[in-house]
Amino acid sequence: MELAVYSIDGTKTSKTVELNEEVFGAAPNNHAIYLDVKHHLANKRQGTHKTKERNEIKGSTRKLRRQKGTGAARIGDIKSPVLRGGGTIFGPKPRDHSFKLNKKVKVLARRSAVAYKVKGNNMLVLEDFSMEEPRTKKYLEILKSFELENRKSLLVLPDHDTNIRLASRNIPKASVITASQLNTYAIMHADRLLVFESSVALMEDFLKNK
Repeated sequence: MELAVYSIDGTKTSKTVELNEEVFGAAPNNHAIYLDVKHHLANKRQGTHKTKERNEIKGSTRKLRRQKGTGAARIGDIKSPVLRGGGTIFGPKPRDHSFKLNKKVKVLARRSAVAYKVKGNNMLVLEDFSMEEPRTKKYLEILKSFELENRKSLLVLPDHDTNIRLASRNIPKASVITASQLNTYAIMHADRLLVFESSVALMEDFLKNK
């Protein structure tokens, strides 16, 4: 499987990159993608939601009316859950939402997500470039070359590049990530992947079964 290499002005160069069919052309596993995205979002949850129960409400413990003879239902103090301002019954408590997911399932999910992008012609390989200084305008021009200024894009770098990351930071739908940080959620969330030519081999190694 071959993909053409593009320059940052959006034109196709004479170069191509060879993709490993077992990695980039694998049959996608939808359930693995679902599990990995669920795992990613669950790990991001703070889990600090909390409501006050009856014993945590501040108020008098005086019984509001006598037990019998009123013709109405029995009632205790003002902190009763059936009264306005009372405690909450079975309300949420702080907890950890994360769960364990096998490493092989994660690798399968990432490989499946990339395979979807390749099959849908939504993965473009770019010639490696650098920025002497972080210029958002220059990065936006690159996105415009591929008609991505109003679409979600994910640029995959071989290594950290502070200037490129800072240049993309103020563009709402543009994200930058390194090949070793690839995750299923980021891949599926993007409309198109922009991959540095030198990142392809790193992605292949990262997406193989370990």
